Amino acid sequence: MDVWDAISTQRAVREFSDRPIPEDTLERIVRAGRRAPSSNNQQRRAFVVCTDREHLRELSTVGDYADHLAGAAAAIALVTPVAEEHWQREIDALDLGHAAQNMMLCAWELGIGSVHAAVYDEPRAHDLLGLPEDRRCDYLLSFGYPRDPSVLTSSPKPGGRTPLEELLHRERW
Repeated sequence: MDVWDAISTQRAVREFSDRPIPEDTLERIVRAGRRAPSSNNQQRRAFVVCTDREHLRELSTVGDYADHLAGAAAAIALVTPVAEEHWQREIDALDLGHAAQNMMLCAWELGIGSVHAAVYDEPRAHDLLGLPEDRRCDYLLSFGYPRDPSVLTSSPKPGGRTPLEELLHRERW
């Protein structure tokens, strides 16, 4: 699969089969996140891979829309140092977005679905992940083979994205 095919066919997958993801495949997905760009190459990120079924159920309680974590084969917590300055939190969030997209596209190429979850209860996520005091987790990614494999080859739904002519501007708005 080439990059454009991965970008244009990727779907959010929230329902997963019981099939486990092989360890070498999970490592490849994490390596894709590691290769993502970061501001000034600071690489202020780390990843916690979770595959224990009970731990995934617990993690599914950290956000209002994180239920999919309970059924995933794996979750990857995106961890950053605690940042006091607002600008640093924004840069960290952008860098995590790059890492997340790399991991999700890598997984898609391998026939694995994924979706992100925002952490609403950061103190609970912090405790469940056993993070040091100077670290935080604001996002988790679910990974797994789709319960319905046809999602890997289905056509995009009509109206799924804003038409290019409505969002593209040149030089000025």
